Amino acid sequence: MDPNGQHFFKSMFAKPAAEATTQSQQTTTQEKPTAQVTVQIETPVESKIEETSTTNIEVKKEDVVEAKTETKIELKVEQAKPAEKKLESVIKPQEKPQNPLAQKKPALRGGINYKELKKKLHTKLIAEIDTTKLGDDLQNKEVRTQITSLIEALLQEEGLPMPTNEKRLLTEELIADILGLGPLEPLLRDSSVNDILVNGPQKIYVERKGVLEKEPLSFDDEAHLMRVITRITSAVGRRVDESSPLVDARLKDGSRVNAVILPISIDGAALSIRKFSEKKIVIDDLVGFGALTQCMADILKSAVTCRMNIVVSGGTGSGKTTFLNALSRYIPDHERVVTIEDAAELQLQRDHVVRLETRPPNLEGKGEITQRDLVKNALRMRPERVILGEIRSGEALDLLQAMNTGHDGCMGTLHANTSRDAFSRLETMCLMSGIDLPQKAIREQIATAVNIICQLNRFSDGSRRITQITEITGMENGIITAQDIFFFEQKSVDENGKVKGIFKASGVRPKFASKLESMGHKLPNQWFTPGQIT
Repeated sequence: MDPNGQHFFKSMFAKPAAEATTQSQQTTTQEKPTAQVTVQIETPVESKIEETSTTNIEVKKEDVVEAKTETKIELKVEQAKPAEKKLESVIKPQEKPQNPLAQKKPALRGGINYKELKKKLHTKLIAEIDTTKLGDDLQNKEVRTQITSLIEALLQEEGLPMPTNEKRLLTEELIADILGLGPLEPLLRDSSVNDILVNGPQKIYVERKGVLEKEPLSFDDEAHLMRVITRITSAVGRRVDESSPLVDARLKDGSRVNAVILPISIDGAALSIRKFSEKKIVIDDLVGFGALTQCMADILKSAVTCRMNIVVSGGTGSGKTTFLNALSRYIPDHERVVTIEDAAELQLQRDHVVRLETRPPNLEGKGEITQRDLVKNALRMRPERVILGEIRSGEALDLLQAMNTGHDGCMGTLHANTSRDAFSRLETMCLMSGIDLPQKAIREQIATAVNIICQLNRFSDGSRRITQITEITGMENGIITAQDIFFFEQKSVDENGKVKGIFKASGVRPKFASKLESMGHKLPNQWFTPGQIT
């Protein structure tokens, strides 16, 4: 038997043997000591120890000797079983695992818990490493080499020899915790993942191609998850604690982050990450994805170039921000653009951009900067276009006023189920400004400011499409009038769950067509012929 096996064998039975010795000493004061020794020695051999009353049995000395001999033989058999089981391979080999961090955490020798060892090593690493010089580049070979050497040294100090695969797994997890976002790192590198949703430390879901899937990954505990959330928020100057349990933030690549912690999130901290593609999506890519047709794309390109005011509406995850980023490509290069967002996520495909971001209040409840404050300030920055990442409340009124006072070409997104619902949402948000305006005045502002509404929807198969392109034509009898230029008509769902449908023209030529043509953009009449379009 190897030294490790001997050590384990001794530690396994050290405590029961001591108990047997103590108990045997206590029985020497009783009338029949030899019988008591025989009964108590059998105790550690049994798999289940039950409390029973001891009975003094009168036996001869020869019988006691024989019982002891039999007991020793039984002990050798019983002791060999657990030692043999413990010395088996502690981790099963896997063929080409997709993610080493997703492998099952092994239980280590000697009864030491894997998570406890990882926590202990993590604490020692933080104490040894100057974290201000680390950065956050997981692929930095020099830093990885130094951390790996330190981990091996700490393992030697602990006196815990580990198989190569276990050591590699532990090292990768510790490096991911120190330099990155722990178990989320492989998901952030996976280009097929669009959303990462963490529901407490033990449940991680991702969205791939519009469909949610559960991942075989987890955090060690609530404290581990909180360390990752704190690392994200502190990098952008935000804080999250019991006094401020809600936070919006972003990653270095622009991915949007929202976190909710205890006591608001009852079952543990909840973390949502909306990833952005490394490749910048353009309108032609969306045409290839089937989100719209070529003639729809050409009209929208012309509308952006000719400074039409456009609102992109849709539900959560329908692709509003991606579509707005794609539209920004057609803003002329000589124009100055100011963007305003709660958490900066727009990635406009141009150079001359000023990006503004809101700021939450500090611990004293002071210093808050809202979107409305930023809209007012942006108008003093000589912008030619103002773009709002998401219109949420009273800033809607300030944006409409900007559109009506010479800042043509403004754009923004908002949440709505249909293009006509977007009118009502804008009207409601204007009322949230706190200015007591009559309903008619607000509707007149909307009718004269907004030219086009693009409605996006996400379907049951995860696909995203522009379902309506609507023109606002004015007001009649106090009601905002609008007309659909193009729309998507769903026909069926095939056997694979894919949504089938066609894009159609309503047969109405938009009123803004004359403005586009006066600026050199031709719109063929066949684009607006009623029926299916391509």
